[in-house]
Amino acid sequence: MRVICFSILFLAFFSVHSQVNLLKVFEPDSTEAGFKVVRIKDVKLKYVPRSAKLTDPRTVLNRVKPLSRWYKRFKPQSFWDKVNEFGLNINEVAFVNWNAGGDNSVSALANMRFVRNYKFRYLNWDNEVRLRYGLNAQEGRQLRKTDDQIRLSSTVGFRKDTITNWYYSVKSTFNTQFSNGFKYPNRTTPISRFMAPGYLFLGAGTSYIPEGKKFNLYISPITQKATFVLDENLSNQGAFGVEEGEHVFMEIGFLVTNTWEKEVLKNVIMNHRLSLYTDYLKSFGNIDVDWEVTFNLKVNDHINANIGTHLIYDNDIKFDEVVANDGTIVDPGIARIQFKQSLGVGLTYAF
Repeated sequence: MRVICFSILFLAFFSVHSQVNLLKVFEPDSTEAGFKVVRIKDVKLKYVPRSAKLTDPRTVLNRVKPLSRWYKRFKPQSFWDKVNEFGLNINEVAFVNWNAGGDNSVSALANMRFVRNYKFRYLNWDNEVRLRYGLNAQEGRQLRKTDDQIRLSSTVGFRKDTITNWYYSVKSTFNTQFSNGFKYPNRTTPISRFMAPGYLFLGAGTSYIPEGKKFNLYISPITQKATFVLDENLSNQGAFGVEEGEHVFMEIGFLVTNTWEKEVLKNVIMNHRLSLYTDYLKSFGNIDVDWEVTFNLKVNDHINANIGTHLIYDNDIKFDEVVANDGTIVDPGIARIQFKQSLGVGLTYAF
């Protein structure tokens, strides 16, 4: 009887102990305070096998080389296209005991160009400022002006979708000059001054601007042209189309403009600008032309050469005027084609 009871107690204890061990298998690892990390010391091999590749985790500073160029950091996309350019062309001729003769002369032409263009989905906004001024100093005569221009233009366009290249546009342009202009050698009576004349074009129409090309064709059936003559003497003469004694002359007409920039050859960039305008009321069909073409020959980032032509025809600008001794105008003169050609080599700096 005792043997049977002892056997039953032994089996019960063994079964309970077995169940506890099975449950411990699924319990999380214990984190006892006595846990220790044993680091194995580096042992230098006496005989290195041929196939073994040993690396040293330490970095030796005298073997580190600086970066030859900086990696481009990420920049958020901008929908503005910005251009800042300054150019200076200098032409100089000097003679010392020159048998063929000649006069020493120095010519300088400075020009600046600022562009701010915005384009995103349906909206296109182009802005440009051009400033030019040139002087010539020649031995035996006073300083003379060779070029003078202030030109500002702004065009806002909106299209109905992102597929078409035609925009509904509003355009404004302003032109004038910095200083007095003379018909040399006369230096007492200016034939033009700042805001005499000054031209302001403001109108609405449509523009064709193809994607990825620097081409812009603007057609405006309604454009207002304002001619300003703020000089009293020129105003009293009725210069540039204004009535005698008036300072502003207003016209309503049709305007077509075109700008195009293209690399025609390697490092040869053509800039083309054309403006055609005709007045509805006074002289419809008589077209005023302002056409400028420039070829920029790029030598490097800072040296270039440029060849340019500028043609102007304005029916309101008269030449060969005949004035009587008492001051009355016998013949108002006729309009003529104005043409200018330039060639220069100089420095260009973009910032």
